Amino acid sequence: MKNRNIVLHVMLLLLFVLSACGGTAPDAMEKPEEAMMEKPTESSMMEKPTEEAMMMDETPTADAMMLHETPTPEAMMEPTEDAMMESPAWFSATFQDIRSGETFTIHDFDGKVVLVETMAVWCSTCFQQQAQIKALHEAFGMREDFISLSLDIDPNEDESALTNYTQKNSGFDWRYAISGPEVAREIGNLYGTQFLNPPSAPILVIDRHGDVHPLPFGLKSAEDLMKEIQPFLDEAM
Repeated sequence: MKNRNIVLHVMLLLLFVLSACGGTAPDAMEKPEEAMMEKPTESSMMEKPTEEAMMMDETPTADAMMLHETPTPEAMMEPTEDAMMESPAWFSATFQDIRSGETFTIHDFDGKVVLVETMAVWCSTCFQQQAQIKALHEAFGMREDFISLSLDIDPNEDESALTNYTQKNSGFDWRYAISGPEVAREIGNLYGTQFLNPPSAPILVIDRHGDVHPLPFGLKSAEDLMKEIQPFLDEAM
């Protein structure tokens, strides 16, 4: 009987030892899913966000903003093609024919070829050039589509001085007029200051379309003028 009790105690002791050594703690039985859901480590928190993530909150680039950018004042002020095709302001200026007293504008001659000479009463070269213009008119005959205009651009000369000049040179029977300071200034700005220097014998030719063609400076013969002007007369509207 005593031996049986000893055996029983030994067996209970063995069971207790086996249970203590071979058992697993409840924490060790955590499911894999629970382990994977543990808090991020410090190293993982320090990783840089991906390029795709950064682009989600990225401020629009300069190129993107320019797609909807309001045009600058400089861009808005660029002249359009229609504006560049407009006639010079002096085409609309009112001139007075010294002989007849009638008023006219360059636009009154739209569709015609117009020779414009800038001159002064005191200029001897101008007188010689006008003699060649007279010969040119004689060569062309009575053409209604060809107009000549001598503009006095000397600010010191007035209608009286120009009237006296035309009376002395009655053979020069085309239009003479005072340019006025604004027209003289615009002609100088558009075509060069030499057109305000009468001794250089400056001449402009306006074609049927209203385009202005400066001729070479210097005294030009009637033949030279005809070579320059005839192509414009031959051109159709």
